Amino acid sequence: MSASSIRSFEYLESLPGTVFNRLYKQPSTALAIFRRMLPHLAKSLVMAMLYITRPLPISDLETWVRPGSRREQDTAVDLLERLQILKRTAEPGKPRSYILTNPFAASLRQALTGGGNHKSFGVPSNASPEENVTPAQLDDFARRQWEGVLGYMVGSTGIGLRDEGVNLSPSVKHLLQYGGLVDVRGRSVDITQDGFAFVLQEVNAQVWTILVLYLENAEQLGMDRVDVLSFLFMLGSLELGQAYSKANLTETQLQMLLDLRDFGIIYQDNPDSDNYYPTRLATTLTSDAGALRSATAGFDTALGSSTNDKGFVVIETNYRIYAYTSSPLQIAILSLFARLSTRYPNMVSGKMTRESVRRAISMGITGDQIIDFLYTHAHAQMRKNTNVLPPTVVDQIRLWQIEGERMKSTVGFLFKDFLSAAEYEGPCTYARDIGVLVWKNDAKRMFFVTRHEQVAAYLKSQKEKRREGG
Repeated sequence: MSASSIRSFEYLESLPGTVFNRLYKQPSTALAIFRRMLPHLAKSLVMAMLYITRPLPISDLETWVRPGSRREQDTAVDLLERLQILKRTAEPGKPRSYILTNPFAASLRQALTGGGNHKSFGVPSNASPEENVTPAQLDDFARRQWEGVLGYMVGSTGIGLRDEGVNLSPSVKHLLQYGGLVDVRGRSVDITQDGFAFVLQEVNAQVWTILVLYLENAEQLGMDRVDVLSFLFMLGSLELGQAYSKANLTETQLQMLLDLRDFGIIYQDNPDSDNYYPTRLATTLTSDAGALRSATAGFDTALGSSTNDKGFVVIETNYRIYAYTSSPLQIAILSLFARLSTRYPNMVSGKMTRESVRRAISMGITGDQIIDFLYTHAHAQMRKNTNVLPPTVVDQIRLWQIEGERMKSTVGFLFKDFLSAAEYEGPCTYARDIGVLVWKNDAKRMFFVTRHEQVAAYLKSQKEKRREGG
């Protein structure tokens, strides 16, 4: 599951069942969650059960999965249950069975076969010739707006982005601060550790991070979160370059048009227009395309840019940096942890110093994040070396960070008091396989995880299996 899927899945997982019931009445939502949130095995199980109207015994379901893949099967079934897609049924004297929930099954069938007048995939509109907008114009608008957001976060708004007409609304700035991506003190705006990690994400994950923050903030403003979620999932199914009518949108969704325009997700020539255009940031929300590594490279690819995605950073063993770029955004990111001294039309140069790196660390940026950025954007010439980055530079960045910290804290949950080694090993191995295990002590039968929901569900399923077997 990609970073963007995980971010959106964590939010969906927290929703009550009544919200899922309303959400799944929209075929566009059912299709979007099927396409974006589910791993391949879970999709296969859904498609195999889509036209089965009676509960399916667990023994029949297990015949569809190879004996050596039972753990993957348990993970897929657990995920489907948490998303309220699969429901467990149990009758006295009969084995455990599963059935797809309604209205999810009915909506997915309708989305796959067509028909109906639900209008959940948008209402196309014939815009006048004066209002027509080309995909290239939409891409240009989305690029300016999104780079304006990133530029505000890293402090580059005043060095070129403002000249392109990017003016962030107070609501956008509030949302970035609310999400902990920036720290605002008076007129000073500093990027945080979470903000720098956000900048390094693939673009689709960045968009979903912003949208989840928007969802959380929208609830405080009294907006209907079902309307908000339904509209977001609908945007992922729309066609780039096609105008859509606002006539069938709710009051909440009409307000969203104004807010999403600030992020470059929606284009409107003016707020009173009867039509709106989704940009590529919207139409790829539920795309199955692979994740893109860097912000700049990812955005170029997501927006269909013809610019060749090449690394631009050269760093020497004496800590000098040469960056072959004219992008204000990239230059601003470099200035977070390097002291830039010279700027040419297509290149900047500078040096990483103890003070510049410690300044970045004091803002919450980690040494590993700096190293990851340099590695991601390393010039092609550097990639010819055995070590892409000079080991002396990598080691020194980590040493500069260690100077100011001796301990790292991790928020999570401790599992202990297992009665036997077998009872301990199963959930511990499961936690490691799903990537939430931080620490374990086999001798004391204890382990520590960052998330407990899946492990708790695994323990519950194992307990029920033992009860059925006994």
